Amino acid sequence: MHGYEANLELERREIRDWAAVSRPQVYYSLEKLARLGFLREVASAEAPEGPERRVLATTVAGRAALAHALERSEWATQRERPAFLIWLALSWRAESRVVKQQIARRREFVERELVKERETLQSVLTEVGHRYHEAVWMITLVIEQFEAELLWLKKLEREIRQRGKALHAPEALLSQRLHSFSSRPSSR
Repeated sequence: MHGYEANLELERREIRDWAAVSRPQVYYSLEKLARLGFLREVASAEAPEGPERRVLATTVAGRAALAHALERSEWATQRERPAFLIWLALSWRAESRVVKQQIARRREFVERELVKERETLQSVLTEVGHRYHEAVWMITLVIEQFEAELLWLKKLEREIRQRGKALHAPEALLSQRLHSFSSRPSSR
C-alpha cells in the first residue's frame, strides 16, 4: 500500500472521528517507519498512478515493534479529558443564558454524532459480516457513550435551574475567614 492508498483507507474508515491524524502525518509516519526499518518498499504489478508512489509493506521488525508497543500499559490506563467537561467546570463564570445555550448545543451535537455512528456501525457490520470484530466493538462503545451522555445532558438541562455556589469552596472559606479577622477588635 502506498501513502495515498493509506490516506484513502483512513478516510473510508473515518479515522479522524476517533484519532487526530492528518494527511501530512500519515506521509511523515510512513517515511519515519521506513527509515527505522519497520516498512520496506515492494514491487507492484500496477503502474504508479501518481508521482513518487512507493508501495510499502511491513517488515518482520515492524510487526515485532507493533506487537511490543501494543503491550504498553498506557493503552489501557489513560483517561480522556473531554473539552465539554472542562467547559462545564468553568461555566460557573458564564451567564445563565450562555450555559443553557452551550448545553443545548452539546446535546444537539451528540444527537447528530449518534445518528452518524449508528450509520457507520451498519456499514461496518455489512463489511465485516459479524458483530465480533474490533471495529464493531469500538463503534458500539462510542454509541453507548453518546447514549449515556444524552441521558446525562437531559438531566443537566432539568437541574441547571437549581445550580448553586459551592458552600465549602476554598474561596468562600477564605472570604469568611478574612471577614471574621477584619471584624475582630484590634488588640493594640
